[in-house]
Amino acid sequence: MTDLIALRRQLHAIPELALDLPGTRAAVLAALDHLPVKIHTYDSSSAIAVVVSGTKPGGTVLLRSDMDALPVLERPGLSFASTNGRMHACGHDLLMAGLVGAIEDLVSRRDEWAGDVLAVFQPGEEGAGGAQLMIDENVLMTTGSLPVASFGVHVLSFYEPGAFHCRVGSVMAATSNFELVIRGWGGHAARPHQALDPVSVAAMTVQGIQTLVAQRSSPADPLVVTVGSLVAGSAPNVIPDEAVLLISLRATTMARARDAHELIVGISRGMAEAYGLSVEAALIAELPPTVSDAPSVELAQAVVTDLFGPDAYRPMTLPEMISEDFSLFLEATGGAFVLVGAAAGEPPYEELPTNHSAGARFDDVVVTKIAGFLSEVAIRRLAQDQKARP
Repeated sequence: MTDLIALRRQLHAIPELALDLPGTRAAVLAALDHLPVKIHTYDSSSAIAVVVSGTKPGGTVLLRSDMDALPVLERPGLSFASTNGRMHACGHDLLMAGLVGAIEDLVSRRDEWAGDVLAVFQPGEEGAGGAQLMIDENVLMTTGSLPVASFGVHVLSFYEPGAFHCRVGSVMAATSNFELVIRGWGGHAARPHQALDPVSVAAMTVQGIQTLVAQRSSPADPLVVTVGSLVAGSAPNVIPDEAVLLISLRATTMARARDAHELIVGISRGMAEAYGLSVEAALIAELPPTVSDAPSVELAQAVVTDLFGPDAYRPMTLPEMISEDFSLFLEATGGAFVLVGAAAGEPPYEELPTNHSAGARFDDVVVTKIAGFLSEVAIRRLAQDQKARP
């Protein structure tokens, strides 16, 4: 059996970005090399699809791990820290190791279940469109039949380690990432009356966004908008021609996200036009909410409770406002997405560095729990499908 924690740490030390992950793919393939499974690779990306078959025919369940890292310079401190200027700051290294462990468990228990498990290692989750690319390449029909359900997990550095969280409905938010280019007329800083200053309008746009959020958001239906980048100018004594804002908007439904997007564009244009400037808006990416269906959530809760005890499962009241392209798999097949606490530190956990932070730390003791959960939920879902067949 693979030393899953050693594999996680190996993967953590070699993070790669977006869709092209040659070192990461090689490490995962090496970990799977000893197993009697069917492995599919792709020319368009570093994706891997693995088919594990039971001893009898049946349906298919999809399990997924993402693979890519982030362009974050990791803070030193770990013996296996990355040194290449990139970082597994969202814990995808834990998920890959966990899915390898699940595959090994499924192989060792293949006489206990019928059907196929399709284990997908997906690159490009962090904004590069990896899920849609794999779906477009027909990964969902790898076994010849559409999966009856898909299951995935997401680790969080600010949740109690080993605690599993889920809810019926939106587990994670819909998102709309877009760009606003505020176009003015550059000039000398000493003669602003002969220029049209885009920086001032950009600042007012940021304030307008926060006012919108304050007025339109509620605890039961949250709206989160972050201006992640505001770029303008190159010198203190020069008024630039334009200012560029990169904005990430999150809501509980796609309709609400799109509505808020249009409101923000309208606010920016209204302010710009009042001062004689213009605004160009461009959508970068959007994703629907990550929605778990009731039967799959019930199954996930039963699996967690049976494997780890009743205290290990925590029903969610509200969704996390993070977004995930696993939502596209769930739209196609149904299933559930489960959040797993992996805080590496002392409580209060919510005060620890978050995912995507250079200081994020994850307790890799949860890797074996992720592996056990994924294999067991797949086996039980396939058993349900087998019973439902005529």
